[in-house]
Amino acid sequence: ARLRESGGGLVQPGGSLRLSCVTSGLTFGNYAMGWFRQAPGKEREFVASIGWGGAITDYADSVEDRFSINRVDAENTVYLQMYQLKTEDTAVYFCAASPQLGVDCRGRCADEYVFWGQGTQVTVSS
Repeated sequence: ARLRESGGGLVQPGGSLRLSCVTSGLTFGNYAMGWFRQAPGKEREFVASIGWGGAITDYADSVEDRFSINRVDAENTVYLQMYQLKTEDTAVYFCAASPQLGVDCRGRCADEYVFWGQGTQVTVSS
């Protein structure tokens, strides 16, 4: 399977970006999808996830009400719309695919995901 992120870049605080993750080589509809991020010197952290069919979404507290995840199964693509960006949102953003989410983590743990993209850099700076 291949996951390819795009849409990252440099944006001023308060700005917006939309990240895309196009997948291939997997039956997209059978996978829950997640976004994670990793800032320099920090561990990879959960950002958002979306279940099969898109009915269930979950967000980290730090991005709740600012980010929105959605998926278009016909395009094999998951998106992350980011609004009101802050300097602390600066990180490399990764998308990931999971065939089954665990009971304990429910999509918030990186080890639930079996396929990962290479990441796209998001820099929020004035």
